Amino acid sequence: MTPRIRLGSRGSPLALAQSRLVQAMLAAETGRPAEAFPIESFTTSGDRIQDRRLTEAGGKGLFTKELDEALNQHRIDAAVHSMKDLPTKLPPGLVLCCVPSREDPRDAFISGKAANLTALPAGAVVGTASLRRQAQTLHLRPDLRVVTLRGSVQTRLHRLEKGTIDATFLALAGLMRLGLSDKATALMAADMMPPAPGQGALAITCRTDDHTTIDLFSRLTIPAHEIATAAERAFLDALDGSCRTPIGALGRVEGTALCFIGEVLTPDGSRRWRRMATIDLGPDARAAAEALGRELGTEIRAEAGADFQPDGMGGW
Repeated sequence: MTPRIRLGSRGSPLALAQSRLVQAMLAAETGRPAEAFPIESFTTSGDRIQDRRLTEAGGKGLFTKELDEALNQHRIDAAVHSMKDLPTKLPPGLVLCCVPSREDPRDAFISGKAANLTALPAGAVVGTASLRRQAQTLHLRPDLRVVTLRGSVQTRLHRLEKGTIDATFLALAGLMRLGLSDKATALMAADMMPPAPGQGALAITCRTDDHTTIDLFSRLTIPAHEIATAAERAFLDALDGSCRTPIGALGRVEGTALCFIGEVLTPDGSRRWRRMATIDLGPDARAAAEALGRELGTEIRAEAGADFQPDGMGGW
């Protein structure tokens, strides 16, 4: 009989919705009731910081630290993450064991004042906490003003409705999982604004020595999502691996091929380095995907040379 598996989750509405989705997947796979996979919620360091960008507080890992600790302390058996929050290098003893779902990875443009980013008037205020979205917005529209906007999906939508900002961006996947996809004014094409690596995908981590949990979650992994996100995370790792660098990347598996786009920008959007490629995946698809992402990330580092400063890039 499948043992009881305790899931860990951030306590935000979106995180809990995602964890309940994984809970339902486990129940369907095992034929056991959802109660056999209880969810414990945690307030993470990233959730507590609302007054500044996460880049100023340590970057990636702020949304995973408390869940990592709970895993290592055997308080939970698996942690449910948004993959874009997951560092490329996990703490010792933990492993990324499953990619069970990926919704549409694109960014949603949301505004009550313009139909799309192009239609915003000069000087309009765009709110975002994402350094990537800031850089991409300013690259496309240097005449706009970008301000920091933190908080849950609902908090950010409320700020927009109050009129303190003119537009914002949210991951379409999050809106879909919350039943709020109707809030999207327009969708940003991937060739215009590549999303964060792993955006839209769920990631499950567990202990490396917990073979029972690993074996169960291996049955939920969707290979196409695992392969595409492996390329994106390798690209991210080759470049920086934190959220201190504006990096966008998206892989798509089409038959036996992987199509990939990745870019790095300066925080002010004035410069951009981009790579696009399509490869045949061959018999070891994940390894080929990782090799492509790492190769393209390394190429960009070499091209940017001394201009690339991942530790904050304050000189840009």
